[in-house]
Amino acid sequence: MHSKRFLWQRGIKETLTYLLLVFFALIFVYPLVLMIISAFKSTREIFADPFGLPTVWRFENFATVWGKARFNMYFVNSIMVTLISTVLVLVLSSLAAFALSRYKFRLNSLLYMFFLAGIMIPIRLGILPLFVLMRNLDLLNTHWSLILTYVSSGMPMSVFLLTGFFKTIPKDLEYSARIDGCSDLRIFYQIMLPLVRPGLATVALVNSIPWWNDFFFPLLYIQTDRLKTIPLGMTLFFGQYMTDWSLLFAGMVIASIPLLMMYLTMSKQFISGLTAGALKG
Repeated sequence: MHSKRFLWQRGIKETLTYLLLVFFALIFVYPLVLMIISAFKSTREIFADPFGLPTVWRFENFATVWGKARFNMYFVNSIMVTLISTVLVLVLSSLAAFALSRYKFRLNSLLYMFFLAGIMIPIRLGILPLFVLMRNLDLLNTHWSLILTYVSSGMPMSVFLLTGFFKTIPKDLEYSARIDGCSDLRIFYQIMLPLVRPGLATVALVNSIPWWNDFFFPLLYIQTDRLKTIPLGMTLFFGQYMTDWSLLFAGMVIASIPLLMMYLTMSKQFISGLTAGALKG
C-alpha cells in the first residue's frame, strides 16, 4: 500500500514537472514560430492576422531578401568571421588549457589567474585602446579586426572551461601514451581532444552565438558596406524596408538558420558539457 502511494505521488510530480517544462518550452518556441510564419505573409496580412497562418505562402520574400537586399553578402561575411574566430579560439584555448592543466611549471598559477582576470574585465572597457591598436595595425575596415577582437575576448572563458575538462581526464591515459612513444602533440590531438568534445562544443556555442549577433564591434570597425555582417547590415535593411515587415521577418529567419543548425548539430555534446561542468562543481 505504501509503495503504491509512493509511486502515485511520484507519478503526479513527474507529470507536473513535464507539464511545466512543456509550458516553458512553448513560451520560448512560440516567438520563433511566429517569426517564421510572418516571413511567409505580406505586410498587410501580418497586421490583419498576426497570429494566424498565411493564406498564401510567399516564398518569394526570401528570394527578394537574399538578392535585392544583398543579404547574401552580409550572410557570407558573418559566416566567415564567426567560423574563423571559432576555429582560432578552439585551437588556441585548447592548447593553452592542455598546458595549464597537464603540466606544472613556475608560472602555471600566474598564467591561469591571468586568463581568469580576462573574464572579470568587460572587453568594452577597452574600446579606445582597441580602436587605436587596430588603426596602428592598419586593420580598421577589415574582417581581421573583428576576428582578433573576438578571439581575444573569447580566450579567457574558453581556457577556463577547457582547463576544467582536461583536469578530469585520468593521468594514466597520458602515461600509457608516453610509454607507447607518443609525443606531447600526438597525446593532445589523438587522446585528449576526443575526450573533451563536450567542452569543445560548449566553447564553440558559447562564443559563436554572441559573435554572430554582435552589432557593437562591426559598427566600431567596419565602414564599407560590402564588409558588413548581418547585425550591421540589418540596420540598413530595416531602414530600407521599414514598411515591408514580411521582408524583415524573412531576413531574421535567414539570419537565425545557422545558429539553429549549429545548436541542433551540437546539442548532445553541449548538454553533456553542461552536465559535466555541473558535476565538477
